Amino acid sequence: MNQCVNCKGKGLCGRPKCPVLERFKGIETITDLKATSLSGASPPSVFVGRRGYPDIFAGPLIPPDVGGDEAQQYEDPGVLLNKNIDEIIGMRSRLVRSYTRLNVGVPDDPFLLTSQELAMADAPVDAEAWFARPPAARMAFDGMLMPMGPAGELTKITLTENPKVPAKIDYLVSDTDVVAVDSIRELHRSSISQQHITRIFSIGLLGRDRKLVPTRWSITAIDDMVGKMLLDDIRYYPEIKDIVLFTTEKFGNHFEILLVPRCFSFELIEVWLPDSVWSDRLWIGGDREEYGGKRGYSSLAGGYYAARTAVVEYLHAIKRQASVFIVREIRPDYWAPLGVWVIREAVRDALTGSSGGVAGDGVSGADGVGGGSGARRFDSIDDAFRDLRGRIRTPHAKWQSEMQLLDKCRFQRTLTDFW
Repeated sequence: MNQCVNCKGKGLCGRPKCPVLERFKGIETITDLKATSLSGASPPSVFVGRRGYPDIFAGPLIPPDVGGDEAQQYEDPGVLLNKNIDEIIGMRSRLVRSYTRLNVGVPDDPFLLTSQELAMADAPVDAEAWFARPPAARMAFDGMLMPMGPAGELTKITLTENPKVPAKIDYLVSDTDVVAVDSIRELHRSSISQQHITRIFSIGLLGRDRKLVPTRWSITAIDDMVGKMLLDDIRYYPEIKDIVLFTTEKFGNHFEILLVPRCFSFELIEVWLPDSVWSDRLWIGGDREEYGGKRGYSSLAGGYYAARTAVVEYLHAIKRQASVFIVREIRPDYWAPLGVWVIREAVRDALTGSSGGVAGDGVSGADGVGGGSGARRFDSIDDAFRDLRGRIRTPHAKWQSEMQLLDKCRFQRTLTDFW
């Protein structure tokens, strides 16, 4: 078994430093910061670490001498999705990660209060930061998180403008009687971005028993909660009418997304090719859930929940349900870890592409299924499967056995088959 694919830098091998992540620390995209202070517009962005939990490091990310319009791009998945890996690393390397030691119990700490004020904003916030010494000029990579640039210990931080805070966030942050899951549901329904929700949840601003939550944990927690909320509605929607296949590729991550007219189920297969970021040899894994929902934590970790979030958002938008099967083949072009956002945003982009209709007919179908230019309709699951496997480089005999729920759909007849 390729342990690196399962670990993705979490230290499961017991080594003090991840040998995969160490390869990227020499990337020469960072200008040494000689000064012990900086000013710039935070995208806005904050980071809450996990090492030493419950005593962790946390603070805002600030790019030196960068204005608001440019800064916002550094954290915007929609912008980053259309860059290449080198460009993303170059942009993210400019984000200086300021930090101070905090207990997760949300202490009355001036550094935390400033970080929370910044995190509530929906637009870049001008800030000034002072450090104990010049920030260390090296990149930080992680399987879950976007890359980050130099890190420095704070001695002082101030916001030089008033953050622009959406009224719904201001209201729910002020209301300490609302449990976190209800606040998250209300924010999502109010079209607050998932990234923004994750940020204020992580920095300890939601719920009754408030505490800091490491960013990497917050990402998966919000993905899971949003997915479950939307599935509560989706399970009452009618099924889609056609078998539809979507295809996309981002940063060497190739996706085949198959929707089948059945009650909701979800299955994700990951195929890591040799020489991709975490893998020196072929690795194949899969996980799934049926109509009743997921039991336990996914063996595919945060990527599973990120992909499911994108899928259920799409089904919720078209007010339909379906059985969904995704094959993600990670190729050598994916040479540096960019974070789990790649999966969520790539699947979103494939399902809701700019063309707004299924390829070949130019418009959305009668069942509401639309999508990007890679979408196709098929008369049978076998036809769709033959089409998708033709774009997967790994011989299907090596990974097809992982698709347990798809086989059920292929051979299990439903009431509509007799109509």
